[in-house]
Amino acid sequence: MSSAFDKLARPVRKWIRQQGWRELRDIQAQSIRTIRERNADLIVAASTAGGKTEAAFLPLISEVLDEPFDGAGFDLLYVGPLKALITDQAMRLEGICQEAEVPVVPWHGDVSQSIKTRALKSPNGILLITPESLEALFIRRGLEIAHLFGKTRAVVIDELHTVLDSERGVQLRSLLTRLELVLKRPIRRVGLSATLGDMDLAKAYLRPDAASSVQLVEAEGGEAELRLQLRGYMSGDEDENSLSATDAIAEHLFRHLRGSDNLVFAGSRQRVEIYADRLRELCEKEHLPQEFHPHHASLSREHRDFVERRLKDPSKPTTTVCTSTLELGIDIGDVTCVAQIGAPFSVATLRQRLGRSGRREGQPAILRQYAVEAKLTPESSFADRLRLGLIRSIAMIDLLLEGWCEPPKPQALHLSTLVHQILSVIAQRGGSTASAVYNALCREGPFRKVTTEVFADVLRAIGHPETGLIEQSGSGLLLLGPTGERLVEHYSFYAVFQTPEEFRLVADGRDLGTLPIENVLAPGMLLIFSGRRWVVQEIHDREKVIVVKPAKAGVPPVFGGDVGDIHDMVIDRMFGVLEGDASPAYMDTVSLTMLEEARAHYDQLGFRTKNIHDLGEHTSIIATRIGTAKTSTVALALRGEGLSVERHDGFLLVEAGDETPRVRLVLEEIASGKAVDLFSGSGNLSSEKFHPYLPYALLVRDAESSKLSTQALPDLVETIIQKGT
Repeated sequence: MSSAFDKLARPVRKWIRQQGWRELRDIQAQSIRTIRERNADLIVAASTAGGKTEAAFLPLISEVLDEPFDGAGFDLLYVGPLKALITDQAMRLEGICQEAEVPVVPWHGDVSQSIKTRALKSPNGILLITPESLEALFIRRGLEIAHLFGKTRAVVIDELHTVLDSERGVQLRSLLTRLELVLKRPIRRVGLSATLGDMDLAKAYLRPDAASSVQLVEAEGGEAELRLQLRGYMSGDEDENSLSATDAIAEHLFRHLRGSDNLVFAGSRQRVEIYADRLRELCEKEHLPQEFHPHHASLSREHRDFVERRLKDPSKPTTTVCTSTLELGIDIGDVTCVAQIGAPFSVATLRQRLGRSGRREGQPAILRQYAVEAKLTPESSFADRLRLGLIRSIAMIDLLLEGWCEPPKPQALHLSTLVHQILSVIAQRGGSTASAVYNALCREGPFRKVTTEVFADVLRAIGHPETGLIEQSGSGLLLLGPTGERLVEHYSFYAVFQTPEEFRLVADGRDLGTLPIENVLAPGMLLIFSGRRWVVQEIHDREKVIVVKPAKAGVPPVFGGDVGDIHDMVIDRMFGVLEGDASPAYMDTVSLTMLEEARAHYDQLGFRTKNIHDLGEHTSIIATRIGTAKTSTVALALRGEGLSVERHDGFLLVEAGDETPRVRLVLEEIASGKAVDLFSGSGNLSSEKFHPYLPYALLVRDAESSKLSTQALPDLVETIIQKGT
C-alpha cells in the first residue's frame, strides 16, 4: 500500500484489507493526503465508478476517529440530489462505518420516522440528506441547528455538476452559508463530480470567497476504450412493407442489447413509454423473457426499485429505457452499452451518461446514438432540410471526443429562489430584521448580485397586502404573513423547483406512479404506462386517483416536452459540421446520406457566405450562429418590433406582416442601438416557483440576468448583418 494508506485510521485500514484491495487508486491516495494534511476545501473529479466516494470518506472518517470533536452533532454531512443515490451511498458507507462504529443516517421521505427521531435525539455519525430535507430541518427545527450540526467538520456534495447553475444549487449554497453562520465557523466543503467544465467556476461555487484555495484532485487517464455509432432513421417514409422509424430503432435495440445490461436514454417520459412498450411487444412476439423496462420519475418507487435491483442482478439481463433518472450516480452495476435516442442538450449530459458504460477493467464504453429525421417533401421546412437534430448529435459527439463540456454559467439573480430563502430564514429564526436576512442571503450567501435596492424591491413585493407572504411588526421585525405561513407549513415548500399537481395511477389496488394533471382522460380511454397498456376505469378528481386495468391497446400519456439550453460552442461546431466535408467514421450509411443532404441544402440557402436568406418578400431565415440565450435575445427583440419569430438551433425563421417593417430594416435599427422592448411579445415571464409573487419589473430583471444577453444585443445583431447578404 502507498504512504497514503498509513494516514488512515486503524478501523478504516482494516476495512480496506478486508476488501482485498492491493492498492489505493491514485485519486484516493491524493484525496487522503489532501484531507489529512491540510484543512482545505476540495473537488474530487473522476469518471463514474472512479472511486470518488471512498476518496472523500476514507480520510474524513479517519479524521472523525483520530481527532474527535467534543459535544453533540453529526460528524459529517453528505448532500445528494436523489433519494435513491442517498440510499445507495448509505449502503456503501455502512461497511466502512460498521468497522469504525460510526453511525450512518440516511434521511429522506422514504426513511422511517423512528430512525429520524433517534437521530434527532442523539445526532452522531454521517447524515446523508437531500437539499429539500435539509431545508425542512432548517424550517421545522431552526432553533436546533446548532445542536444537530455542532461538531460537523465537513459536507460532501455529490454530483456537484448537477447543482452549479440550478435553483437547487443556489438553495444548497444558501443553506450551507446559513449553517456556517449558525455555527460561527466554516465547514470544509468537498465536491464530488464525474463531469466538470471550467474548474475555476466550480471552485467559485464551492467557496465563493476563497475559490483559489479550493484544492482539485482529478483522475488522470484510465478512460475506457470508446466504441460508438451514430445511426440515421427516416420518419414519414413508411409504407406497408417497411417499419416506422420508432419500430426500426426498437428492432435494432432488441437485436443488439438483448442478453446484457444496458441503458437507453429516450428523452421525454412519453418516448420512454413508447419504446418500452415496443420492446416489450418484441419480447412477447419472440416468446422470450421480458428484459426491457421503463424508468422515469412518474413511475412508482416500487417499480423503479424493481428495475434498479434487476440492473444490479448479474443473473437477469436488463435493458432500462429511461429519462435522466438513471443519469446520476445511482448504483446500478455494470452497464454494457448506453443508447441515446435523439440529441441531448449538452455535451456534459452525454459524458455523464456514457460514463455508465465501460466501468469494468478491459471493457469498452459503448455509445449507440440514434438520429431520427423527417422524409423531405417540397413542403419541408428549412430546419428539416438542414437536419438540425442530426447535426447537433454530430457536433456533440465531436466535442465529447475532444474532451470539452459546458462550463457553469455566471451567477444570476435567482429572484424566485431568493423569495423562497427569505421565507425560510424568517421561519427558521421565528422572525428577523431585513438587514440580517440580507446579510445571510446576499452579503454572505449566494445572492451576491442582488443589490440592497433590488432586495428592498423584493421585500416590498412579497410584503404587499395582496401578496401576504411577509409582514413587518411594529419593532421592524419581518414575520411570515398569512400566505407565507400557509406556504411554509406545506411540505411542497421545501423544494425550490416547480412540483406540478399529479394524479396517482392505481391498478388492482397497487400504485403504478403519477401523471401530470394536464392529461385529459376519461373512463374507457387507453394509455401506455410503466411499459404496459391500460384502460381507464374510474377517475376520482378529489383524491386525484385514476383507476386502470390491463388492456390490449393504448397511447402514451403527455408528460411535457423537452427543454434545453444549447451552448454557443455547440452551435459553433454545428456550423462547422455543415460547412465541413468530413465523413465521420462512426456514422452509418443512412446518417451520412442525411449529412450530405444537410450540407447541400445549407449551400443552396447560401449560408456559407451570408447570414440572411429571404424566402419571400416577408419571410427570412437568419443564421445567428450563437447559442440559446443569445439567439433568444435576438428573437425577443424582433418579436418586440411586431415580427413573428420561430427559434431553432442557431437559426431564426422570421416573418413580417403586411403592416410591419421588413426584417432587414428592423435588424439595422437594433444594431444601431434602437431601444427595443424585449418582453412586449414574450408572453409569461413567470417560469419559476415563486415568480408569481414578483412584479413585472423584477421578472424582467431576473430574465435579463439569467436567460438573455440584453447588453450584447446590438453587437449580436451587427455581427449578423455584417454577413447579411
